[in-house]
Amino acid sequence: MLRPLYPDDLAPGKRALALFLGQYWGGPPVYSEEKGHPRLRMRHFPFAIGEPERDAWLAAMLAAVDEGDAPEVAKDAMRDYFAMAATAMINVP
Repeated sequence: MLRPLYPDDLAPGKRALALFLGQYWGGPPVYSEEKGHPRLRMRHFPFAIGEPERDAWLAAMLAAVDEGDAPEVAKDAMRDYFAMAATAMINVP
């Protein structure tokens, strides 16, 4: 369901996501220095994101969190953030 939304080369998007998450969680502001303000809704608006897309993306992100070795308190914070952010990206009924 999600793969058609992404370009063939996933490397730039993976890098952008890593920079964004690092910055969001208190790391250096490299994302903003390179790309400007995150403007997540604006950046995702060209893509039709409904509940099925949200659910698929969120499931993938939660699985990645669960596979990681971060402390449980950090995982809980990431789960909460991803759920909130995924829902905020919905732009079609």
